[in-house]
Amino acid sequence: MAQLSPALKQATPVQVARGVGVHLFDLEGRRYLDFTAGIGVTSTGHCHPRVVAAAQEQVATLIHGQYTTVMHQPLLRLAERLGDVLPPALDTVFFLNSGSEAVEASVRLARQATGRPLVVAFEGGFHGRTMGAAALTTSGSKIRAGIGPMMGGVAFAPFPYAFRYGWSEEEAVAFCLRELDRLLVTVAPAADVAAFVIEPVLGEGGYVPTPPAFLAGLRERADAHGILLVADEVQTGFGRTGRFWGHQHTDGLTPDILITAKGLASGFPLSGIAAPGALMAKAWPGSQGGTYGGNAVACAAALATLDVIEDEGLVANAADQGLRLLEGLRKVAADHPDIADVRGLGLMVGNEFCTPDGAPDTAAATRAHAAAAERGLLLLTCGPYSNVVRMIPPLVVTAEQVDEAVGMWAQAVRAAAP
Repeated sequence: MAQLSPALKQATPVQVARGVGVHLFDLEGRRYLDFTAGIGVTSTGHCHPRVVAAAQEQVATLIHGQYTTVMHQPLLRLAERLGDVLPPALDTVFFLNSGSEAVEASVRLARQATGRPLVVAFEGGFHGRTMGAAALTTSGSKIRAGIGPMMGGVAFAPFPYAFRYGWSEEEAVAFCLRELDRLLVTVAPAADVAAFVIEPVLGEGGYVPTPPAFLAGLRERADAHGILLVADEVQTGFGRTGRFWGHQHTDGLTPDILITAKGLASGFPLSGIAAPGALMAKAWPGSQGGTYGGNAVACAAALATLDVIEDEGLVANAADQGLRLLEGLRKVAADHPDIADVRGLGLMVGNEFCTPDGAPDTAAATRAHAAAAERGLLLLTCGPYSNVVRMIPPLVVTAEQVDEAVGMWAQAVRAAAP
């Protein structure tokens, strides 16, 4: 009898039977407050009735229409509808299945459009597990270990992780921009660089918001050197940070290529890239396609997701409840010095555990994470040392549920204290 690969490690001990809103229920019917959202995927909550209805209706009409063979209406409607939420300049989209695929599609497009071989990514970034996406990833060694050599043509620049450096945000930004300038005249000559690829908030790298001044500095350098700016919004998009897109926290910034996935279809596999039409037209013939990309059921779910986000005011709710969550978690941290930093944007918040001398405290984070699950609060860890406990509830979370989660977290942290 076949079984699952032993390499698949569960973050929690829960075997789930069903999900409703922000809650999961195990096989015995125990209720859990799900502040993982499938790693930021179930943006409208588990089994939102409107998403379920849209998927059910589409399943009975057309399940799969391969988009380089035939065209179907959910795909066309979704492309048109995304125009309402994308930056106006990004008026052309290409759909795929996963975030990793979309990342690789963006790199392929950038290299073909510019004729340049190099890509600059940033330390701590997570862009996926496939070979090309993993080559851009430095959030933790487990993504790259044992599979080298990696895809060539990638250089890494420092990310302004101010807490790690022990500096102010301004000092960290200034240092990292200086180091980027140095990289562009040493390891990665600016004339050979096709793209900068960055997350508006480091995801697996520790839930560290990218300072607006740093993104603005990247835009300035990209424009000066003819480099494309790629925003990996796989986790930060679709309202997660309290703006529809994470890059919108930097006033006036528009990336050249935007990558989306995760919350796009409330749990159905769907991803995409968006770019100006003139840029997308530079993709070489045959370079864009895929068997399952733009699946009809996934597109129908994405359309329903957009309706729910708009009609229920979920972007504003993410901003409001994110501030409430951040405030509550900082109050907990004030009583527990092993939580050295609490940070985030919207409903994307991390608690970093450190020892008294400032070293990453993986053990403390692991204990608190497990204690939370025991009390019915499901969370995840992240960061290179897995010493950051992150909270990513669905965008439908209420103030009462945020307060409940903070209370459970406070209990878990107390129970996990050495």
